[in-house]
Amino acid sequence: MKKILTSAFSNLYTDQRIEKVCRSLHENGYQVELIGNDWNGAEKMTRPYPFSRIHLTSKSLKTAYFEFNWKLYQELKKKADGNTILHANDVDVLLPNYLVSKKLNIPLVFDSHEIFSEMPAIQGKMSQKLWRYLEKNIIPKLEWMITASESYAGWFQKKYGVEPVVVQNAPKKMTVAPEIPENTPKVILYQGAINPFRGIDKAILAMHHLDGVVFKIAGDGPKKKEYEDLAIREGLQHKVQFLGKLKPEDLRKITVTADVGMSIEENAGDSYLFSLPNKVLDCIQARVPLIMSDLPEMQKIKRHFDIGEIIKGHLPENIAATIQSVLNKGRKNYQEELAKASDLFCWENEEIKLLEVFQKAAQ
Repeated sequence: MKKILTSAFSNLYTDQRIEKVCRSLHENGYQVELIGNDWNGAEKMTRPYPFSRIHLTSKSLKTAYFEFNWKLYQELKKKADGNTILHANDVDVLLPNYLVSKKLNIPLVFDSHEIFSEMPAIQGKMSQKLWRYLEKNIIPKLEWMITASESYAGWFQKKYGVEPVVVQNAPKKMTVAPEIPENTPKVILYQGAINPFRGIDKAILAMHHLDGVVFKIAGDGPKKKEYEDLAIREGLQHKVQFLGKLKPEDLRKITVTADVGMSIEENAGDSYLFSLPNKVLDCIQARVPLIMSDLPEMQKIKRHFDIGEIIKGHLPENIAATIQSVLNKGRKNYQEELAKASDLFCWENEEIKLLEVFQKAAQ
C-alpha cells in the first residue's frame, strides 16, 4: 500500500479536517505520516499514525511561511520515494509538494480547505498577489484536487479550469441522537477560530437584547483579546464565556449541550462567501439548531432542511431576534429536520469520495 505524506501549515492540534482525512486513510491501509509545525505552539497529542512538527524560529507569520516551505521541501525530499503520494493541505504548502512531486514523478493530491488567496486577512496585501500567483501557476496543472464545498469547487472550476472533488468537512455520524439538555440559562454557542468577520463581535453585542442566555465562545484566534475586552467594556462578561482552544473530542462534548449554534460569517471576500463552515455540519450532527448567514452554502442547506434560521443582516438586534426565534421554537422542534440532514452531512458519506481520489492517485 502507498505511503502518504500529508502536510499543512498548522500545529495539527485542532485541525478536524486533517485529523479525519488522515484517520480514514490510515484505517484503509495507507501508511500515513503527517507533517505540521510548532509556530502556534505544540500541544501534546496522540494519533494512530506518525506525525511531526517542524520547528520554526520566525517571529512573524510572513517569514514563518517562507521558513516552513523551505524546511518542508527538505523534509519531503528526504521522506518521499516512488511509492509515495503527497497530500498538500491548502496553498500555503502547495509549492514544496508540487516541486517534490515533479522531481520524483509521484502523485500529488491537493486539498483546498478554503480559497486561500481570497481570505479577508490578506485582502489588498502583497501576500495576496503571491498566493494568487502560486494558485494560477500550479492549480491548473494538478490532476487530483479536493475542496470543502460545492461553491468552492465552482469557483476553482471557473477560475482555473480544474474539477475538484467536493469532500465536505462533516463529522462522523452520531448513531444515537444526543439528549437535549434543559439548560437554564439557554446556551448559545460559537465554535471555531476567533477571527475577524465571523460575526462574533456583533453576537456579543446582541446579548444586550436577550435574557436568560449565556454565549459560549469555543476557540482561539487573533481577535480573542479584543472580544474579551468588548464583553467587559459592554458589561456583558456574565453573559459571555470564552472556553479557549479545545481538542476536537472535547469540543464535541460542548457542542451537544448548546440550545443554538451560530455560523454568521460576513461576506468578506470569496473565501467566506462560498464557505460551508465546519461548525454548521458539527451542529447538524449534534442535532443543534443554528442561526446562519445569508450566504450560498447555508442558504442551500436551509432550503432543503429546516435546521434553524437565517439572520437578516449583522445588526446586533437582528442577530438577537433570530436567536430568540430559534429559542422560542425550541431545540426539540428542530430534531426531525436535523436528523434528516445528519444522514446526508456525515463523514461516512464524504469518506467514500476521499478514498476514491486516493485510489485513483495510487494507480
